[in-house]
Amino acid sequence: MRVSEKIIEGLLWLSAVITVLVTIGIIWVLLSESIGFFREVSLVEFLTEKEWTPLFANKKFGIMPLVAGTLLTTFVAIAVALPLGLTIAIYLNEYAHARMRQVVKPLLEVLATIPTVVYGFFALTVVTPFLQQFIPGLAGFNALSAGIVMGIMIIPMISSLSEDAISSVPRSLREAAYGMGSTRLQTSFGVMVPAASSGIVVSVILAISRAVGETMIVAVAAGQQPRLTLNPLVPIETITTYIVQVSMGDVPQGSLEYKTIFAAGITLFVFTFALNNLSFWIKRKYQEKYD
Repeated sequence: MRVSEKIIEGLLWLSAVITVLVTIGIIWVLLSESIGFFREVSLVEFLTEKEWTPLFANKKFGIMPLVAGTLLTTFVAIAVALPLGLTIAIYLNEYAHARMRQVVKPLLEVLATIPTVVYGFFALTVVTPFLQQFIPGLAGFNALSAGIVMGIMIIPMISSLSEDAISSVPRSLREAAYGMGSTRLQTSFGVMVPAASSGIVVSVILAISRAVGETMIVAVAAGQQPRLTLNPLVPIETITTYIVQVSMGDVPQGSLEYKTIFAAGITLFVFTFALNNLSFWIKRKYQEKYD
């Protein structure tokens, strides 16, 4: 092996080690600070209490309202992004001309480069007033607008990854379907999508992880009212919004109120860790292998 190759190998090994150490450091900080929180607040109260008011005089430490707000906005986002993203992926792969695909796909991915705070103000100043024309009871800050715009933001993730998954299906399957008299629509939904289902499911789970961790859109457009509700028309607060709220510097460092951001953070970490491992498991278990 030449010297240059050894240097490159060493740099790659160093990069991997640094990444692992940074990950371990983040987990250590979350766990050590969260332990301090749970010494003063029981885990049962944290998981079963229905109110989250650690910054008020009457302090309640139930994480469920923040979890409900996070899941509510994520559900709205996926309800918007999944049908649109999958339809775009099928169109690009099965119907669009090659030149059209080369133009449209990069344009879609531009959506992912827009700063999320811009998406947040778009939701607050454009989407919410528009929806209020049809939904009179819609609050100025609400989960619906934030979820819709968050769904628009993650469309490129679903469409791009799903299109890659469909493209990886062998051409022989498509030709066999056409040979048996299937139409293009039947081939798309009856052969190509099922054959690429593992990749499509993984793209959706990764999009859910992205939506769960989104901060600025919900901080700007969804409000800061922790509420245990499934109604998307009212203000809510997500885990990430609360972390931003407390991190503004108004809370003394080391206080119980300060430690709540780490308890909320470890909850968010558990969510995203479980989703990422689920996507990894699905990919390994259901991935089709073709000769």
